[in-house]
Amino acid sequence: MNFCTSCGNPVALKIPEGDDRERYVCTHCGMIHYTNPRVIVGCVPEYEGKVLLCKRAIEPRKNFWTLPAGFMENGETTPEGAARETWEEAKARVSNLQLYRLFDVPYISQVYMFYRCSVDNGEFGVGPESLETDLYAEDQIPWGEIAFPVVKETLREYFRDVEAGHFPVRVSSVQRDSWRK
Repeated sequence: MNFCTSCGNPVALKIPEGDDRERYVCTHCGMIHYTNPRVIVGCVPEYEGKVLLCKRAIEPRKNFWTLPAGFMENGETTPEGAARETWEEAKARVSNLQLYRLFDVPYISQVYMFYRCSVDNGEFGVGPESLETDLYAEDQIPWGEIAFPVVKETLREYFRDVEAGHFPVRVSSVQRDSWRK
């Protein structure tokens, strides 16, 4: 960051009085600019025992499969954002959203929230950020082509939970080195 979004003057990176970490502070008006984690919201959309996946048309991880998810927008709830992302990426309307999985990923300053949900009427399509979409049973998922570790972990847990008939909300932190495992 080089300039204040409030007055346009230069900012400096320093620790504001009463704070414990560096922030961008305007050298003119004194406005403190906080940089906070990004929230990624998405769905585990299910229809007749299968999960809806999207093949990414954009980087990062273009041509790899993922659950429909993306950055939360201002002014929406996390379930609204997850449903919007599912519509944008897979042209699927979803209902019965229930919080299912939360990942804290502090080393990239992100939080991932996935909701279990139903694909309304089994209807879906391809949005501008997807090359293709399809419903997959567990044994059909292209496991070697899953875009992100949190998606792979969420899918594996989901199918275990389907077998058990129980869907606990899980919360975990992902550390830098654990992505490589």
